[in-house]
Amino acid sequence: MKEQPLILISNDDGITAPGLRVLVEEMSQLGEVIVVAPDKPQSAMGHAITVTEPLRLKQNYIFKDILAFECSGTPADCVKLALDKICPRRPDIMVSGINHGPNYSINVIYSGTMSAAVEAAVDGIQAIGFSLNDYSQDAYFEYCRPFIKKITETILEHPLPYGTLLNVNMPKTENIKGIRVCRQASARYAENFDERKDPSGKTYYWMTGKFINMEADDNDTDLWAVDNDYVSVVPTKFDLTSNGVIQHLKHLL
Repeated sequence: MKEQPLILISNDDGITAPGLRVLVEEMSQLGEVIVVAPDKPQSAMGHAITVTEPLRLKQNYIFKDILAFECSGTPADCVKLALDKICPRRPDIMVSGINHGPNYSINVIYSGTMSAAVEAAVDGIQAIGFSLNDYSQDAYFEYCRPFIKKITETILEHPLPYGTLLNVNMPKTENIKGIRVCRQASARYAENFDERKDPSGKTYYWMTGKFINMEADDNDTDLWAVDNDYVSVVPTKFDLTSNGVIQHLKHLL
């Protein structure tokens, strides 16, 4: 009898996040699930790992029959610990999310959701990060279910090459038009830091600003796809080498 796929799940919104529960429920239909997620929200942690203090794991029974642990560390820590201490064998796939808020475009480098998936991909494990374009705590994840299942099943059947994972972003609508495989949009944050005073008169700063899409008219990007009610799927690499510039620099240096 063929062994069920082993599916590792994490996120950055914490083990009690509703998006994580939806992901656990969907993945439970595809294989054996293990959850290792942060014990508190860890949004925008990027690929931070904990090196100056101990990490702690505590079993959590929030998902009944699913083996689940909450971790005191970052999303990347969760995956590292899961692979070394929790998983009985190498996972067939690692999925992260579902994140409250999009991780398209430049958000991918700040995202704790994606860092968990990247950490698995670095270890050669198939990996997907899922996000929903809705920041609200009562975000409605139900219409994401069929797309999550379809994309995960596809990667289980047709694995990606080493060094590549998927960044999946879903629009905030019940009328999703379909899936678009696309590229990461060029965008950035124009940030300002609002200077304020605390009750003791000490200065502190609160980051504000706006998100600027520099390719608003291009219809082959993840931003365009989500804004136009498609699920965006971006094949993403963690190798940050700008290969096209290597020869140019060799001539200069």
